[in-house]
Amino acid sequence: MQFLRTAFWVVIAVALAFFCMANYVPVTVRLWGDMVMETKLPVLLIGAFLLGALPFWIMARATRWRLKRRLDSTERALVVATATAAPPPSPAFSDAPSLTGMADSPTPTPIVTGPA
Repeated sequence: MQFLRTAFWVVIAVALAFFCMANYVPVTVRLWGDMVMETKLPVLLIGAFLLGALPFWIMARATRWRLKRRLDSTERALVVATATAAPPPSPAFSDAPSLTGMADSPTPTPIVTGPA
C-alpha cells in the first residue's frame, strides 16, 4: 500500500513539473484598485490550490485531534475500570450436595440378580 501511495505522489509531481515547464509565462493579476501583481502562472495556480486546501487541512487536523482526545479519555476510563476489580462473588448456600465431591466417591458395584 505504501508503494501505491508513493507511486501516486511521484506521478502527481512529474505531471506538475511538466505543467510548470510548459506554462512558465508571466501573468498579470489585478487585485483591487490600482494594485497589480505580476507572477508566473504555475506559482499562481499552486498558490491558489494551497489556499483552497488550507480549510480542509485545518478541519482534518481538528477532527484528528478531537478523536485522539476521545480515544485517550476512553483508554483512561478503561484503565480505571479494570484497576478497581470487583470483589469475588460470595458462594451461594444450598442444601444440595456439590457435584465436585461425586467424582471422588467410589463407583458402586452393580447388583446381579438371576442365575449366573
